[in-house]
Amino acid sequence: MERRRVSAAVEAAHHEHLKTLSFEDTTDFEDADRGFLAALAPCVITAADGRVVWDNDSYGFLAGGAPTSVHPALWRQSQLAAKQGLYEVVEGIYQVRGFDISNITFVEGDSGVIVIDPLISTEVAAAALALYREHRGGQRPVTAVIYTHSHVDHFGGVLGVTSQAEVDAGRVVVIAPEGFIDHVVAENVYAGTAMLRRASYMYGTTLERGPYGQVGCGLGQNTSTGEVGVIVPTVTISQTGESRVVDGVQIEFQMAPGSEAPAEMHFYFPQFRALCMAENATHTQHNLLTLRGALVRDPRAWAGYLTEAIDTFAGRADVVFASHHWPTWGTERIAEYLALQRDLYAYLHDQTLRLLNQGYTGVEIAEQFRLPPALERAWHARGYYGSVSHNVKAVYQRYLGWFDGNPARLWPHPPEALATRYTAAMGGVDRVVELATEAFCDGDFRWAATLLDHAVFTDPDHAGARRVYADTLEQLAYGSENATWRNFFLSGATELRTGVFGTAGQVTSMTLLSQLSPEQLFDSLAIRVDGPRAWDLQVALDVSFADSGLSYRLSVRNGVLVHRKALPDPASADATVTAATKLALLGALLGSGTLEISGDRSAWTKLREVLDTADPGFNIVTP
Repeated sequence: MERRRVSAAVEAAHHEHLKTLSFEDTTDFEDADRGFLAALAPCVITAADGRVVWDNDSYGFLAGGAPTSVHPALWRQSQLAAKQGLYEVVEGIYQVRGFDISNITFVEGDSGVIVIDPLISTEVAAAALALYREHRGGQRPVTAVIYTHSHVDHFGGVLGVTSQAEVDAGRVVVIAPEGFIDHVVAENVYAGTAMLRRASYMYGTTLERGPYGQVGCGLGQNTSTGEVGVIVPTVTISQTGESRVVDGVQIEFQMAPGSEAPAEMHFYFPQFRALCMAENATHTQHNLLTLRGALVRDPRAWAGYLTEAIDTFAGRADVVFASHHWPTWGTERIAEYLALQRDLYAYLHDQTLRLLNQGYTGVEIAEQFRLPPALERAWHARGYYGSVSHNVKAVYQRYLGWFDGNPARLWPHPPEALATRYTAAMGGVDRVVELATEAFCDGDFRWAATLLDHAVFTDPDHAGARRVYADTLEQLAYGSENATWRNFFLSGATELRTGVFGTAGQVTSMTLLSQLSPEQLFDSLAIRVDGPRAWDLQVALDVSFADSGLSYRLSVRNGVLVHRKALPDPASADATVTAATKLALLGALLGSGTLEISGDRSAWTKLREVLDTADPGFNIVTP
């Protein structure tokens, strides 16, 4: 891997950070080590075919002081997040940390164990359960699984701790907040290809590990890359204050929809005096709009749920834990920790609204925005994963959208057309590269990146532009406290030098797709219709599923696929398609498997011919 010397401007900034931030405070390290029982050695987890899906040992380089190529606060955060093994939260509650970007938690019940958030993939969840059983649980059976929310790192590994057969037999209950499956589909299927391609940048999954490469992602170290599954919940939680006894353990629930995830909940264990905050109170400033893409989150509601949790649970809790990072112990510390997290999201929301109502745009607000001193000093409020800059812009977007109100910015040219005009106005690509090189030497990497973006979108093969652009993004990475920004910068530099690396991991798995309802399946087809190619297509298909007996009418007109459960006159259909199962229909759409078709068979062919295929390797840093 090509290395560039860390610029003097970045080194000077890091030197100031070392002087101004409270690195002498080691409380987080003490908390992260508390309750340690055992580590996995080596901490390398493989799939059945031998492919490595998780390698925590690759972060061994994090020992010692921060190099100048990494922001010292980010280095500190990565050292904490890289700690791995089985930990006791309190007697009866155990976490395995460092096996994925998220934590898996085991709560001991009367006859078995309740699993909270089984990581991203089957292999790492199974390894975590094995470590727990080796040092604590013996062959204690899994009796329940709780999904705190609808992001894949909190459900994807469920098949590593239980099976659909166990759930169907009633031996395991699966508990989730209301709306869980709908939001799982919306995030992981509807826009899954684009999100996962961007996630490869955000998490730096393909980057080399090391002080000049990926050092973590702030919320954890990385995402595992094994089999992703899901089991549909058997118990849905829909109301705050709802209380259930699961395997002899009482659980009190608090709904938190529209916070860090659209379907999310917190819960409290009275007998353990332990509070689980899902992902709404972690040891970092979180995202209001994640860089991989998502719906903009509601910081006002988020802060409100934290206030409610403080008032409802904090005074009764001896420990608060979450699905990322390490716990916090002590009633007073818990109240202050949750209050600071609450103040963080409330301040981002309220002050952005104050300034936008004074006429400032999102970019302008982000440049001038400063957190209060108490939040600046709190390690857990710093921007390793989310950032003040992109969170403020997210709040602006939530209320006012992408347009900042300036009519000159209402209808700009797209990037390639804009780039050629800017480059011509500045005297051609060579002159733009010359100006960018001057900015680079002056330490103005943001301006250099802007210039070189135009240069590369004018002439993608210009070797000098690509070289200086990659060098510029690298310096921006070295200076970034935010891990996801660092990974974006380094990923862009990598693709400029070596070409598009595509998407790490699967966009969707058949296990996940098999859980789609027929309506969700047809919705996922509708967004694949190539509108212009289908403008003149008019077809009507009746689709029936033999296993469920359900039937639907699919119709295409004006480039739109519409589905109805109530069938019109069957005689009006061009063809009738019968699939044994949803998976059979999916297989046929992917080119494998057979269907029973009566009527005009060409109607089915015509529909398949206008379905587009998503591109998991689309360009990002080049046109």
